[in-house]
Amino acid sequence: MSRLIFKLLAALAAAFVLYNLWVFGHVLYWRDHNPSASSFMNERLAKLQADDPDAELSQRWVPYEKISPNLKRALIASEDARFVDHEGFDWDGIEAAFEKNLKKGKIVAGGSTISQQLAKNLFLSSGKTPWRKLEEALITLMLEAVLDKRRIYEIYLNVIEWGNGVFGAEAAARYYYHTSAARLSSFQGAKLAAMVPNPRYYDTHRNAPGLARKTRIIQRRMAYVELP
Repeated sequence: MSRLIFKLLAALAAAFVLYNLWVFGHVLYWRDHNPSASSFMNERLAKLQADDPDAELSQRWVPYEKISPNLKRALIASEDARFVDHEGFDWDGIEAAFEKNLKKGKIVAGGSTISQQLAKNLFLSSGKTPWRKLEEALITLMLEAVLDKRRIYEIYLNVIEWGNGVFGAEAAARYYYHTSAARLSSFQGAKLAAMVPNPRYYDTHRNAPGLARKTRIIQRRMAYVELP
């Protein structure tokens, strides 16, 4: 029995190592090549096509310099104020989120950095398990070790969800404002950033009072943001 358990554990360890080598290979490749899709994009597409086999995602890659600084500042102000300074994890933010959740008695704040969000979106499912959190941390370390902040942010801006089947800054700018990502105003960038925590809801509730309030807060913070 003990030999069987040992073999099982050895097989699991080998699978873990091989999977992470596969992930690391992708991260290395993405230093100079753009991801064609993310795990989360594939998951969302499968769900959309379950209802409509002809459904497609809206996403168009644009380089970092063709995305408005307004949107770049707004997202950092909203999602990860210490992005350019931390090494993948904002421990102060995690502590603040924990205390806020403890006070409210439920999960109301996450504390995930932009690097952590990207790790999750690129490789992992939307399910919440201890295994997924461990893998998210490992992938975050890989991203931070291999890619510079500008490249991490460029990929993030092009793959995050902004609505039902809408992914990336260019698709979002055209979907909501009929303009390019390069031409987004301060208000437009702030509102798009405010939508990120719950994009499919805000896609159909664009005038929600909470969204307008958060947009104004983000706009005030944008002037203090440092970009990579």
